[in-house]
Amino acid sequence: MLTPYRAQPAFRTKDGSEIRELMHPATHGNRAQSLAEGRIEPGQETALHRHHDSEELYHVTAGEGLMTLGDDHFEIMPGDTVAIAPMTPHRVRNIGDQTLVILCCCSPPYSHDDTELL
Repeated sequence: MLTPYRAQPAFRTKDGSEIRELMHPATHGNRAQSLAEGRIEPGQETALHRHHDSEELYHVTAGEGLMTLGDDHFEIMPGDTVAIAPMTPHRVRNIGDQTLVILCCCSPPYSHDDTELL
């Protein structure tokens, strides 16, 4: 199944990031996971949050960021992948001068109801 990028509208998630769902069961018919592209502009950051059920994988495709993952803080850059276990507080801040672009895979699929702002 193909989902053209240009046909997927962007929206704001509960944590404040701009997301484009590339594949989600509610829209595309896949079953057990979702894949989205998140974009964070220079100087911006997502709200500290956690997911009760979803495990996330973040894969950075452009830009530079500072990742908060539980009590850890570390820089992320293109090619880096971060695993985020359920119930782990996390956020990302763009520390560069380009848009920070992250592919985000969630299993089970992303849901606003599974997101708790901290």
